[in-house]
Parts: sequence; C-alpha cells; structure tokens
Amino acid sequence: MVMKVEHEIHSRRKGRNMGVGLLLMGLIGIVFGLTVVKVLGLTDIRQLEKFDHVARPQLEPGALEAAEQRAADVADEREAAAAATQEGASE
Repeated sequence: MVMKVEHEIHSRRKGRNMGVGLLLMGLIGIVFGLTVVKVLGLTDIRQLEKFDHVARPQLEPGALEAAEQRAADVADEREAAAAATQEGASE
C-alpha cells in the first residue's frame, strides 16, 4: 500500500489557485452584472444600438434621405463629366 503525503508547497499552491479562481469569477460576475443592468435599464433598444462604432444611416433621422440625395448628385456629376468627355472627343 502506497501512502501519498501532500507536501506543504502543494497545499499553498492549491490555496493560491483557489484565491485566483475566486478573484476571476468575481470579476466575471461584476462585468456580467454591469452588462445586465445596462441592458435592462434601457427604455428603448435603439439606445444600445447607437454605440456599435459603425455609421448606420437608419439610426439618424434624415440621414438616409441625405445619402440618397448625395448619391443622385454624384451620379449627375458623373453623367455631366461623361458627356463633356464625349463632346471633347468628338471635336
């Protein structure tokens, strides 16, 4: 029969590992709790969507119409440039 005696270093390491594990679980719990509070505290889900660091015209009033107008203006400018190029080439 083999008796296994745990050395003092192992018991100290086990205690430190448990402490670090509890600390990490506490940190994860704090982050999760803050996330839940933030999401539940919103009255409108669109408030959360505003912070994704991406330009989203559908979130800004009037931005979609402005983008469509700008696209039409650019298309008109290209047509005018193409027409001027063709007139210059035909001369």
